[in-house]
Amino acid sequence: MATARFFRYLLKKYTYQEAKEQELNLGLDLQGGMNVTLEVSLDEMVRSMSNNPKDPVLNKAIADANAAKANSQANFVTLFGETYQKENPTGKLAYLFTKPSEKEITLTSTNNEVLAKINKEAKDAIKRTYNVLLTRIDKFGVSNPNVNLDENKGIITVELAGVHNPERVRSYLQATAKLQFFETYSNMELIQDLQPANDALAAYLSGTKDTSLTAKATTAKDSTNGTAKATSSDTASLSSLMSSNTKTASTKTAGSKTDSASMQMAEQQKKNPLFAVWYPNITREGAANDGPIVGIVAKKDTAKLNAYLNLDVVKNKFPANVRFVYGAEDKKERHNPNAPLYMYAIKTAPGTSEAKLEGDRVTDARMDYNPLNGQPEVSMSMDVAGARLWKKMTGDNKGRYVAVTLDDKVYSAPIVNDEISGGRTSISGHFTAEEASDLANILKSGKLPAPARIVQEQVVGPTLGAESIKAGSYSLLISFIVIFSLMLIYYNTGGIVANISLILNIFFTVGILSALHATLTMPGIAGLVLTIGMAVDTNVIIFERIKEELASGKSYSQAVADGYKRSYAPVLDGHVTTLITAIILFIFGLGPVLGFATTQIIGILLSLFCGILVSRLITDMYTKRERHFQYFTGLSKSIFKKAHFKFVEARKYTYVISCFVLVLGIASFIHGFDYGVEFSGGRSYTIKFDQPYKTDEVREKLKPYFSGEYPIVKTIGTSNQLNITTSYLIKEPGQQVEAQVQEKLYEGLTKTSLIPTGTTFDVFTSKYMQSSQTVLPTISDDLVNGAKWAIIISMLAIFLYILMRFRKWQYSMGTILSLLHDVCVTLAVFSFFRGHVPFALEIDQHFIAAILTVIGFSMNDTVIVFDRIREYFRKSPNEDKKSVINRAINDTLSRTIMTSLTVFLTILILFIFGGEVTRGFAFAMLIGVFTGTYSSIFVAAPVLVDMDRTDSLKQEVDREARVEELKKLA
Repeated sequence: MATARFFRYLLKKYTYQEAKEQELNLGLDLQGGMNVTLEVSLDEMVRSMSNNPKDPVLNKAIADANAAKANSQANFVTLFGETYQKENPTGKLAYLFTKPSEKEITLTSTNNEVLAKINKEAKDAIKRTYNVLLTRIDKFGVSNPNVNLDENKGIITVELAGVHNPERVRSYLQATAKLQFFETYSNMELIQDLQPANDALAAYLSGTKDTSLTAKATTAKDSTNGTAKATSSDTASLSSLMSSNTKTASTKTAGSKTDSASMQMAEQQKKNPLFAVWYPNITREGAANDGPIVGIVAKKDTAKLNAYLNLDVVKNKFPANVRFVYGAEDKKERHNPNAPLYMYAIKTAPGTSEAKLEGDRVTDARMDYNPLNGQPEVSMSMDVAGARLWKKMTGDNKGRYVAVTLDDKVYSAPIVNDEISGGRTSISGHFTAEEASDLANILKSGKLPAPARIVQEQVVGPTLGAESIKAGSYSLLISFIVIFSLMLIYYNTGGIVANISLILNIFFTVGILSALHATLTMPGIAGLVLTIGMAVDTNVIIFERIKEELASGKSYSQAVADGYKRSYAPVLDGHVTTLITAIILFIFGLGPVLGFATTQIIGILLSLFCGILVSRLITDMYTKRERHFQYFTGLSKSIFKKAHFKFVEARKYTYVISCFVLVLGIASFIHGFDYGVEFSGGRSYTIKFDQPYKTDEVREKLKPYFSGEYPIVKTIGTSNQLNITTSYLIKEPGQQVEAQVQEKLYEGLTKTSLIPTGTTFDVFTSKYMQSSQTVLPTISDDLVNGAKWAIIISMLAIFLYILMRFRKWQYSMGTILSLLHDVCVTLAVFSFFRGHVPFALEIDQHFIAAILTVIGFSMNDTVIVFDRIREYFRKSPNEDKKSVINRAINDTLSRTIMTSLTVFLTILILFIFGGEVTRGFAFAMLIGVFTGTYSSIFVAAPVLVDMDRTDSLKQEVDREARVEELKKLA
């Protein structure tokens, strides 16, 4: 009955749906999706807080602070204060931030008080931006999104597994939701100003100072139709320019006709530079069309037109309160650089970009359908104050147009037929239902307090994700079978205990990850594979000690008890040193590497739990039945038995080898490395072609499409799968840049027939492009500095731990020298072997993870030897130092080789079967395991002989013995 009630309780407590919700989520690299890192733009927030956002002193300090961010761990506000003080030693920030609405900052406020207020606002803005993004993502429709905030750096990481529309994600996350309602100028009101602005620009570009010599346009009112007309000369120039631009194809004739047409075109563009990029909204006869659209511009020409419109000589020709804004682009033309954009002229208050009515008055928004045409639109409701402003604004502009802008793009500009009361309105802009729903969600979640821009992104296609799952499953299963078998072969029935501990370790690790709602990524699988190799380390140390106790003639019960007791110190020391590096990797890691660090930390802690507690519990239960596990096989009895290698005596030769390795490590910085896109900045794309191509061939063919810069092309796995990395437009801001770079890549691959010429852009992104990654220079600098600090801090932490644990600086110095040896070997291999192996050897976050893991593993080996050296010094304080160290290394040799072998085998399996995502990491680990074993035996321990030629090691042991005696007496 009790059993039945228990099972009924379980079934009632956990339904299938509840259990389903607890399952381990798969990361984007296993099922496809997108990972983005957003940086909250505090520079924009600082400008908005200032009473004069255009102040040159303010903007100089902001620019310098942004530059200083690359080499500093301080937050932006601190750097802003430092750069301002440096440039203006006697300057007062209060003069820049005093406002009538700001009560906490007055003219008497000190710089520190102003910075404290800015810092408070910055922290609030970061938190609010994070909360707004959380609300948006919740409405995005993705299951189990992963969102994390680094408050100090203002960094927000978002992982959306399963999404396959990166452009939609970029727009959705980066939209500031700055909704505004503006009065507009009509096209007829501004048409008269275009020719003077064009002539002034032409004079400015040609260097002519007297612009009055240029003919100015006049307008005449057509009494019959009420439209404005340019004079005959102006009409001719506008019409001829537009005609020549629309008939480009007809000029492609042979011989001198083509040259003549090109010369005429160049002359026209020189004479009319404004009209070369701004197509006025006129008929072919020169009559101005009615409406709010004042011109048309090709998408590729917007940057040039913006530069022209920002010149004073051009701005002075237009009304002081005019601001030109582009309309939202047609989604069907998003990949066409020649796609036309409508241009609107909106009215602003003098000296400000604010509108009479802002989006903060909107209380609700929803997707709806226009009753007249059935098209999707966004319906909005306003609060009382907003309704009053909207009523007045529409009442004052009857018969005129009102523009509705979102993030400085005009989505609709309807004509006002009558006054609108009640505070209801709508936005229509040729939306799809999905786009209208996204826009409504953005407006409901609110405006971002500070803009957030994507500084790093990674997109993984579903095909590559499926391959990663297959590779990860194979490597995990094969690793388990190999280690399971090895334990039985080497430790006889004692291996059963190790294998039970291993199985529980894996189950507990996956269970804890699931309970934490963690997401399993490919680096996380690498962490599980490594956990399999390292999980048996505790049992190996204990079993080897039990074997020694049995060999000394003790009974099974006594040998087991002493074996466990005398293994606690080395087990704890070995795991603590590995844990230190894993925690440092967790602190400084970003994105997928965090998954590896999390899995490793959990695995290390569970290795202690299962290896000590569970293993001892199983052993004791078996022993109480007067049975004993066997720890010897024919192999383990003979191997390393009575080893008496003279390791210390060979140290002079190994020192020479280590010095040579150190020189190679230093030379590797001169020889150079292949830096991953994370550290160098750039955009990286993995393309799977229909046939194999040579990397040099692809580089040459793509060079013209990236402004003459060679992309970096590497083979990934097979010869028909290449990774293409480019820094083209990497420093250009804006949401459209990513699309421009992909369009250039698409253009280059199709026009050079690397992929079939008729391939559409959508087919290219879905079939050929397996993954993409973008890292802006600002975040890449942060990652580089984070990696450096991670390695330095881990070295320092290990030095201090060894010093505290062994109370001799010689132990710490030997440890650091052995670690430097391991790092130098790995760096040398990655530098001198790049390009000579059939896989990429890149310095990236995975490499740093491998280096830190190698440091922890090497420390694990070294500290086991050190523990045995200290133990033997205590037992034989008068024995020769060289003899003690040799004996300690020989007696721990079996454990060192077995642990290294288990880890080496699991990493080798990961290298062979784990796929491209973890291949560089696995290769670095393979090198590290080999060199870590070597350095523990031939560098760390022998250094103790030469670092301390006195008998202070023995004196330390004597002192510890006396302390123990005093404790007993007390």
